[in-house]
Amino acid sequence: MKNMLLLALVVALAVIPLFTSKGADFGGADGKAEAVINEISPGYTPWLESIWEPPSGEVESLLFVVQGALGAGFIGYCLGYFKGRRKRED
Repeated sequence: MKNMLLLALVVALAVIPLFTSKGADFGGADGKAEAVINEISPGYTPWLESIWEPPSGEVESLLFVVQGALGAGFIGYCLGYFKGRRKRED
């Protein structure tokens, strides 16, 4: 029951902003940092360029999501492994 309540809370936290902040820009930290840098120093030129740029924003989003899913899977695996090891020791 406690887990279902936590799951419902997480889903609510993810969904409520979509309805309460209609038309809001859900951009990432990179875009906000770039805007602040351009505001502070309009003539700033980066001293390092990316080695590879994704061909589109969708591909960039896909890679970001895959990276997050792999990280979450790794963390979940480690948590399960250590929990199982502790159960086996007891």
